[in-house]
Amino acid sequence: MGPTIALATCAKFPGLSPDDQPLLAALERRGCRARPRLWDDPAVPWASFDAVVLRSTWDYHEHPAAFAGWLDALERSGAPVFNPVPILRWSMRKTYLRELEAAGIAVTPTLWVPAGSPATLREVLDAVEAEAVVVKPTVSASAFETWRVVRPGADDDAARFARLLAERDVMVQPFLATIETDGELSFVFLAGEFSHAVRKRAKPGDFRVQEEHGGTAEREEPGPGLVAEASRALGAAPGPTLYARVDGAVVDGALVVTELELVEPMLYFGWDAAAADRMAGALATRLAGG
Repeated sequence: MGPTIALATCAKFPGLSPDDQPLLAALERRGCRARPRLWDDPAVPWASFDAVVLRSTWDYHEHPAAFAGWLDALERSGAPVFNPVPILRWSMRKTYLRELEAAGIAVTPTLWVPAGSPATLREVLDAVEAEAVVVKPTVSASAFETWRVVRPGADDDAARFARLLAERDVMVQPFLATIETDGELSFVFLAGEFSHAVRKRAKPGDFRVQEEHGGTAEREEPGPGLVAEASRALGAAPGPTLYARVDGAVVDGALVVTELELVEPMLYFGWDAAAADRMAGALATRLAGG
């Protein structure tokens, strides 16, 4: 009898997201007993599984303290977790961009504003020295509480900014116009090796490339130089990963990393027919001690 794998998900996708269905099937083909389980269900006996793999936990950013507590409990349970819990903790907060930058990775310049700061939106715009910026929490996913501010209309967003800052740590970045015109690249890595890539585009008039905001994605064949830059960014993470997604924009021919997604990224299995099998194989190898 093969290993029993818990695929952690959320209440919106109790049977996993459509994108993760190929992984479920690939694990079953390898003799694994793969079981979707809600991450916040207190009745789930996580320690009884041979491995816990985070997949569609797409509401974690709405409950960051509870999610962090769940990670602590997973760690105490002794069950193998993928990605490993220390990496999940590191990737939850986008302050990891500081470490990437310190490692020589080109990232979007970011101003970090701690929760409770008296800073106003106008002061933040002046500090960033940009006519347009993107505001979002440091713990965020799916463009949660993420919006663009253009300097002439900044006063209209001042109250929203103040409300967000009262509750959460906030990050402010210059708006990368290339995302609006050329889209954003997502490089998928499985067991540390490049698997495939997609180009995500926002709907007209928007900059958010996520599907739930009207964005679309298409298969992309990036050049070896861009793949190497994405791989170098992943190499700056604090340990090996089973799965990873490096997001970025191409500026003047070079990759500027916007996010390093190691918690619960959509892996675009539907854009590469063999990718789910590669991930299932990599997981089986790790569980076998390889």
